[in-house]
Amino acid sequence: MQTGMNETDHKSHSLHLHLPGTLDLREFVALMSALMAMTALSIDTMLPALPDIGRELHVLHANDRQLIITTFFLGLAGGALFYGPLADHHGRRPVLLGALVLMLVSTLLCTFASSFQLLLIGRFLAGFYAAAGRVLVLSIVRDCYKGDMMARIMSLIMFTFMIVPMMAPALGAGILALAQWRWIFGLLAILVGALALWVGLRLPETLDPAHHIRVHPRELAATFMRVVTNRTAIGYMVASGVMMGGLLGFLVSIQQVFFDVFHRPGMLPVGFAVICVWMAAGNLFNGRLVQRFGARRLSQSAVIAVIVLSIAHSLVALAGMESIWIFMLIQGMTTMCFSFAGVNFSAISMEPFARGAGFASSLQASLTTLISALLGGMVGAAFNGTTIPISLGFLCFGAITLLLILWAERGRLFTRPGHAHLRDQEPLNPVR
Repeated sequence: MQTGMNETDHKSHSLHLHLPGTLDLREFVALMSALMAMTALSIDTMLPALPDIGRELHVLHANDRQLIITTFFLGLAGGALFYGPLADHHGRRPVLLGALVLMLVSTLLCTFASSFQLLLIGRFLAGFYAAAGRVLVLSIVRDCYKGDMMARIMSLIMFTFMIVPMMAPALGAGILALAQWRWIFGLLAILVGALALWVGLRLPETLDPAHHIRVHPRELAATFMRVVTNRTAIGYMVASGVMMGGLLGFLVSIQQVFFDVFHRPGMLPVGFAVICVWMAAGNLFNGRLVQRFGARRLSQSAVIAVIVLSIAHSLVALAGMESIWIFMLIQGMTTMCFSFAGVNFSAISMEPFARGAGFASSLQASLTTLISALLGGMVGAAFNGTTIPISLGFLCFGAITLLLILWAERGRLFTRPGHAHLRDQEPLNPVR
């Protein structure tokens, strides 16, 4: 690691910490963004193709097609638990490259799947290996940058990540207009292969050899116990998973809503993009508002807003007054609230940890994704030709989230505590 580097030098060069001259700033941001974007592409490009997949693979019940999405999320939940510790021990590059190669194989399995069951196996495995990109991007950026520069890099990456969901359904629909649904998986396989080649040729190891951590069961167990016994951490982790369950329920049902409720299948790419714009705007505003109001006040207000919007949506739907435009407006505002909740929940749940943050972060990603996948799958399975299951899902999960927050905060809302007293002062006993 270079010494004596001032802030100006750090901003004018790329990857100075361990990667002298290997990548410039633009290529680094592009690569990290692509790694994050593969997850969104693997999910959202599928949405227009669900009916075609169901017909060819003889899926008897329309709601069962949603398993193509939920099994991918279950794979993400399982994979997220492992990549953080593995990369701390073996390095970022070999773990990431190996996961991309295996994701390529899994995506090819989906491309040539002869049955729905085989397709679901491929989707689970693809999600499991795709989790490496989600987990390791933050680690790689942290290896190379710090302070304001790290914040700038992550902002650029997340902005790109929010653009991809807007475009992905349109990409899927475009492929369907020219070819069969299998070509969606074929294109994903090509993109994953290109990404693996990019990583293999251009990305060196970013982990400082001095920072390698020996993965030991005793230390992992100790970190796990610290997470699950910390009221703030586990409360907000579970709350995040429950809250995101409503969002996943919306995601797995959105194709059926546009096709079967409003009978406007051609509106799916546009409608989905419009709703995503609201979420992107929320992410843009969150960075500014959280500095003024605090993570707790902002996220807790967002939960209450979701509950209010869900009640309004349910009443409109039950009264028979809902149109596709009203649906898009309410869902847009609701997803914007998720922008104010999700990131801030993650930050709050990680506040207590000064040591073991990497494994704690993996636990957080795994737990929240697993809970959201299970709850979102329940909402999707309840689809009945109306938007009521979606609105009631948001309402129920929002109410449960609020109760979990009240438990985590011991009945106090809208506080803005300092951070020092939240952190564990005692380090873990080193395992030798």
